[in-house]
Amino acid sequence: MSQSTVGVSTPQVTAREKVLGRAQYAGDIKLPGMLHAKVLRSPYPHARIVRIDTAAAAALPGVRLVVTGADTPARRWGIHRKEQRILATDVVRFTGEEVAAVVAVDEETARDALDLIHVEYEVLPAVLSTDEALAPGAVQVQPDTGNVAHRIQIARGDVEAGFAQAAAVYEATYEVQSQYPGYLEPMATVAATDGNDRLTVWTSTQSVFLARARLAEALDRPASTIRVIQATTGGGFGGKIVEESNSLIAAFLATRLTRPVRLVNNRLEDFLGARSSVPARVWLRMGVAADGRIVAKDVRITAECGAYQGLAGDVMHVSAMRSDNMHRIENVRSDAVLVYTNNPPRGAFRGFGGQQMLFPLNSHLTMLAGMIGMDPLELHRINAVRAGDTSVHGWRFGSAGLVECLEQACEAIGWQARRAGRQAEGAAAAGRDRPGSKRRGVGLAAAMHVSGNRTMGNWDGSTILLKVNEDGRVMLVTGECDMGQGANTMLSQICAQELGVPLSHVMVTVPDTDTSPFCIGTLASRVTIIAGNAVLRAAREARETLLAAAADKWAATPAELDIVDGVIVRRGDDSQRMPIGDIARALIWRQGGEGLYVRASYDAPTVNHDNDYYGNIAPAYSFAAQTVEVEVDTRTGQVTVVDTFISDDCGKAINPLAIHGQTHGAAVQAIGWALYEHVQVEDGRILNGNFADYTMPTADAVPALRTGLIESNDPNGPYGAKGASETAILPGAAAIANAVYDAIGVRINSLPITPEKVLAALAERDGRQQRQAPQHEVSQHA
Repeated sequence: MSQSTVGVSTPQVTAREKVLGRAQYAGDIKLPGMLHAKVLRSPYPHARIVRIDTAAAAALPGVRLVVTGADTPARRWGIHRKEQRILATDVVRFTGEEVAAVVAVDEETARDALDLIHVEYEVLPAVLSTDEALAPGAVQVQPDTGNVAHRIQIARGDVEAGFAQAAAVYEATYEVQSQYPGYLEPMATVAATDGNDRLTVWTSTQSVFLARARLAEALDRPASTIRVIQATTGGGFGGKIVEESNSLIAAFLATRLTRPVRLVNNRLEDFLGARSSVPARVWLRMGVAADGRIVAKDVRITAECGAYQGLAGDVMHVSAMRSDNMHRIENVRSDAVLVYTNNPPRGAFRGFGGQQMLFPLNSHLTMLAGMIGMDPLELHRINAVRAGDTSVHGWRFGSAGLVECLEQACEAIGWQARRAGRQAEGAAAAGRDRPGSKRRGVGLAAAMHVSGNRTMGNWDGSTILLKVNEDGRVMLVTGECDMGQGANTMLSQICAQELGVPLSHVMVTVPDTDTSPFCIGTLASRVTIIAGNAVLRAAREARETLLAAAADKWAATPAELDIVDGVIVRRGDDSQRMPIGDIARALIWRQGGEGLYVRASYDAPTVNHDNDYYGNIAPAYSFAAQTVEVEVDTRTGQVTVVDTFISDDCGKAINPLAIHGQTHGAAVQAIGWALYEHVQVEDGRILNGNFADYTMPTADAVPALRTGLIESNDPNGPYGAKGASETAILPGAAAIANAVYDAIGVRINSLPITPEKVLAALAERDGRQQRQAPQHEVSQHA
């Protein structure tokens, strides 16, 4: 065998073209005669479109086309509810909704033409919060819905009986905000039709086949008349699955012209057009026994999807039930409602609903641990699922490294010593402030995520075509998308490992709906375990074919042969060597010959959940734990993360370098969500829709990021591997909130944890202490 490539830290196979500036993103594509498009958006959160006058814009020199919603197909599109048109007709439902589009010879002319379009609106009452939307007699965002987009109700066991046996019960309400995906590359699309009226779309996407299906629906044309090619994608984080409108508008414009059309969002346009994460209010009540066992959990969630449902219902589904599965618990109840408002639509984001629940859950567990005098680490450890368990919702765990993640993260940060030091400080202070204004505290949180997800339909699979060329090099043809996370590198490593060829001899083709086999795409942390298994099968079959052909040539048995660095050798006889390219050519140049092509599929051994949301939906489940140390300045309210460690249970680490990189990125996004990032919407308008005003963590705002791996080796994963990177974003906000509580003794239940919230909480605490103190102590303070 060649030197192993699996388990070896490997630079991304796409790195060279990116660092040389030669990777071709959608915005870089230039086609002969290409035109440029710009979009006019609604300035109101809710209004009736009375009239649109496009005459002046159409008359501007250089303008080639002006369209409105009336020009678009009448067929509506949507993930579950068919609610949207390519451009708004009759009514706009959020500020930023696409109303008209212009195509011109350059972007400047198209932008100037937008200013010449006159739209007469009749402003309508708008509902801008979930409470307003659910009030009796509220304005209906979507007709005949009562502003309820989706509702989930789940009950297992006997929740009230569980609470009756609890030694401690804690109840609180939490609020989480919307976070912009923050990818480097804003959405961009180039679209063109050919002489046969076939439409080709080059776009930044996480799934070429889901993109094609949505284009076919919105454009009301057969899917086979549309070709989608993934351009190099500069990050997605869930925002480029199936919800953006950029590709739909560009594709529609291209069908109206005989020249290619390019539509590239600037950053403000991307804030308006992207789906930021789903904001939610979570009421949580939990009870634990004296020994730390969770005996009951009751949750009510009010989530907001904005003007259109999209994937927000699926996100809320995850919030309502996924975290139940990381604990050995019998009594759970969830009631979650998704609400329409006239705010911008929300949708998928990295971690897909896990963050919205794991912030409340982990905050709760720390409080409950304190109520029964137990270390939070021990409380987590007592309740954590283990390999072989079946969860309350029917999830079966072939591997589970949660306990190991908790222990690794706590050991790395010196959990026991730091907590002991904090307790000694607290005893010495006897309830009074310690000298100086800066306080330090440590926090712990844990998380789980799926690796694959059989909820889109009764298939969670992938198909790979493997081709051995006549020079012995290998091509993998796949519809799975690499959006920067390293999927192509991982697939190449598995192929090289199994075939015995150098990694540099494997190439992964660009996802293309015309030439790639059907694949779902990059979502639900599915590519490593699903597509990885398909590549494993294909490479093994190709290896068997090569060795069988060589054995016939040498009058040997395949068991006597091996492949080392792309050369077939006879074990124990170095004189007999043959490059696999020679065998690939021999398979062609013979009577009845053909090239060496292998097709292999893998469909996860899972079951879709039933109507009560019970069923084992993923072939594997990933876990993570994070410990954090923060410093809180009690004079300014500023919270600084000074140390953090994330432990990630990824099964087998096929590429440790990539996993550490993904974990670092997840940690930074979690720090941003916890402390800074907030898509601020006022009167339906985004106030901070650019990177100058939208605060994201920069290099000087994060500590040296430390990460570790737990290789639990899942029986369903290729070499035991399962998904990584999404899980690592989930515990961060709760770990930070718990550390803030440890530092200053106040609990912040709404994100982000801003200086203003910290100071307000400290003032409330101090006022409460003064009111409760004996009168002589109040006088001394005065």
